[in-house]
Amino acid sequence: MALETCGSCLSCLLIPLALWSIVVNILLYFPNGKASHAASYQLPNYVWYFEGICFSGVMILLLAVILITLECNVFYRCCQSESCNKTYRVSPSLLGVAFSGYSCIIFTLGLIQGPFCNSSHGWDYIFKDTAGGYLTDYLAWSRCTEPPNIVEWNTILLSILIGLSGLQLIICSLKVVAELKRTLCGTYSVFVQVTKYLR
Repeated sequence: MALETCGSCLSCLLIPLALWSIVVNILLYFPNGKASHAASYQLPNYVWYFEGICFSGVMILLLAVILITLECNVFYRCCQSESCNKTYRVSPSLLGVAFSGYSCIIFTLGLIQGPFCNSSHGWDYIFKDTAGGYLTDYLAWSRCTEPPNIVEWNTILLSILIGLSGLQLIICSLKVVAELKRTLCGTYSVFVQVTKYLR
């Protein structure tokens, strides 16, 4: 019941989460506030996938607007029945689960791979064989000499992006559950009424 009454609240929460994803993803392109490494393509390959900007950013933002529009009472006039409205609301929520889930996976893979940085052996992913173990080995972070503090920069920003996309995933999943419950319960009540009428 709480999910149904606060459906629009959950949709509204997606908007700031999407905007923050865009902002944080943009920061990944400017280590220490400098654009020189982005211009030289000296950034991790996962950064160039634009997940935070496209999928957990713009796409989630569009889906949030669509969901809010569908939840407005005005839309009921445009749709022939309330069940029609419910059906249309499940699809954007499912897309939200797909977009946020994909983004969360890519951000996690990027965090496990580690940053693309310059060391004594040149530019490379020097932590790619550690399976994310470098995250707790703080002494190894000094092996990345350029860009300065790139390990901290990537770790903090990717962790934030994982958290944001994870919240989006939870919200969209809750909306899917709420809409399916509402649709199935509505179908069940109609079935019960028809059965009673036949008897």
